[in-house]
Amino acid sequence: MKTNPSDSILIVDDEPVVLNALKLTLEREKYSVVACSSPVKALAILEERDFALIISDQRMPEMLGLDFLIESRRIRPNASRVLITAVLSLPTIVDAINKGEIFRFVAKPWLREELLATVRNAFHRHELIVRNDVLQAQTQELNARLMTANSELEQKVTVLEEQRQKLDVFNRELGARYESSLELCRRILTAYDPVLGGQAKALVEFANKMSESEHFTESESHALRSAAWLSDLGLIGVSRELLRTFRNNPTQLTERELATLHNHPVYSQTLAALVDARADVGETIRAHHENFDGTGYPDGLAGKGIPWPARCLSVAVGFVESGQSKQAAIDSILTKSGSAYDPEAVRLFLKVTNLVHLPRQVREILLEELEPGMVLASGIYSPHGLLLVGEGQSLGSSTIAKIRSHDQIAPINQRLLVFL
Repeated sequence: MKTNPSDSILIVDDEPVVLNALKLTLEREKYSVVACSSPVKALAILEERDFALIISDQRMPEMLGLDFLIESRRIRPNASRVLITAVLSLPTIVDAINKGEIFRFVAKPWLREELLATVRNAFHRHELIVRNDVLQAQTQELNARLMTANSELEQKVTVLEEQRQKLDVFNRELGARYESSLELCRRILTAYDPVLGGQAKALVEFANKMSESEHFTESESHALRSAAWLSDLGLIGVSRELLRTFRNNPTQLTERELATLHNHPVYSQTLAALVDARADVGETIRAHHENFDGTGYPDGLAGKGIPWPARCLSVAVGFVESGQSKQAAIDSILTKSGSAYDPEAVRLFLKVTNLVHLPRQVREILLEELEPGMVLASGIYSPHGLLLVGEGQSLGSSTIAKIRSHDQIAPINQRLLVFL
């Protein structure tokens, strides 16, 4: 039989008068009380049900109260135990309390308030013990669940780590295959026309240098590098004779032949998709012959309508395909800055490639890199030759804002040099 012991008291005393007096006193306080005159019978009752408090007299014919409480502790260890006695040595009482055999003892004749206070404290102790047992059980259950969860987590982590390692191997293999595919494309170009293969190799070197700067997102950096490998694939469909004429005597080309050459970025985009299907790679390849002023091909894009990687690749293509000396090619790029090329892309190209040797105390920067406190190593002019900021002037926030504002209206196409 299961009973809620939260307000139950078992009283054991061989004297009926004392037993009834205790029972009535506690029942007036709304406690549930079971009275028993025999300690042996009381032990049998404890085997059947639980109690919050056990009160026992000391001197009883069948068993001493202290012995009864010791036995009751074995049966109901959480119950509070109170001994009522008229004659008991103090050392025995202290020893029994210290060993946990009893919670308190009450001397006969007892005082009502003292008895009730002892009962209240005994119930409070029992409540704390029960709550502690519940918490311990819950803690053990949670710990068991946590151990199970940790074990499952470790297994999942192990599986994920194995999958990650496999994925790393796969990605490395995929990367190696991708690089091999790019190199194969370059070799095809070289086999078809050695000049195209050499130009592709140079473009890749310049593209790698530019893409390593902080001026590209990860996607833009990949698009620039891949487009450098694949941008001229479409020229495989152009006859070798037409390519030679274009390089040596471009003025002899008919409009139809020019149209064929001007469509090669579209053909390159189509072929490149077989190697790298990312949209931004194809867009960069298609737009790498567009001019900043809108006069390029194949779509006539202009300004920032041309993808940033394509604007940068266009400068590299202009340098590589110029067929001129290094200095002449640089001069040509600078002359066309703001018309054929994005001035910011030109500045980036010259900055990262180190094609131009600057004095040690001077460095090249982009328009977006201008900061207050910088001192100009050369004046900044408008496209029409109007001096905007003189050489040697220290830049402030307002001056930089005006320069950038002017660039939005009329792009500043010159190099930007500042002192270190």
